[in-house]
Amino acid sequence: MIPEKSREILQQALETGGSLLLQHLGRTTRTTIKESISSVVTEADLAAEGAILEVLHGAPEAFNVICEETGYIDRQSEYTWVVDPLDGTSNFAAGLPWFGVIIALFKGDTPVLGGMYLPVDQQLYMAETGRGATRNGKPISVTTSKNLSEHLVSYSFDFRDDKAKTRAEMEIMASLSRKVRNIRSTNSLIDFCYTADGRLGAALNQATKIWDIAVPWLMIREGGGTVTDIHGHEIEFDLSAKAVNHNYTIIASGAGLHLSILQSIHS
Repeated sequence: MIPEKSREILQQALETGGSLLLQHLGRTTRTTIKESISSVVTEADLAAEGAILEVLHGAPEAFNVICEETGYIDRQSEYTWVVDPLDGTSNFAAGLPWFGVIIALFKGDTPVLGGMYLPVDQQLYMAETGRGATRNGKPISVTTSKNLSEHLVSYSFDFRDDKAKTRAEMEIMASLSRKVRNIRSTNSLIDFCYTADGRLGAALNQATKIWDIAVPWLMIREGGGTVTDIHGHEIEFDLSAKAVNHNYTIIASGAGLHLSILQSIHS
């Protein structure tokens, strides 16, 4: 069981953040580089995060909060909200509609409730431990196919200082391209949303933070899929303040495709 009103608070926070992003869409052009040229922040990120925090801080119970921009707020609770106010910032800044809001609720170090909201299309994806996954209130599930060649697969790729790492990722994409129908990527939550509802067979990314993948981890598992790191190991989340910027790798897919993907990229 999750704390009372958590679902309502989550939906309100997601839609509040999404509404604010739409107000900024097409008006936000200035970006600030964070870790690299592939990682930027805009005034819309900060405004949406502030609006979301107002909703979360107004909840009946005071939970910890981890936000992409604000960082770690420790309220000595066993529950923690993990917030990405604008996933797909580079897309948003370029005027592309591939962006949205991601919010997860953890109990301890495990996601138990989460949502992803695509404001342009008004698509609300929700998942809760033991209660499945939904899109706008209707149940969704990952593909049940076992044939990789039938599917589009997402592989998101960012700038790397490490040239060897870049070459290794290029080899993975080349290997995948020989086994799947084709590779697509918005490098945003949309790739995980479309995997969760079966439109994509899988989504892979080797450069994510906890706020990027906590909800996909829960949602795709609740939709009947499999989620591991790039080596096939279970993902173990760390919510400690010192680990907020820990990098995670992820493969999220239909259960029948997961082993084939692992074999393809490690062959």
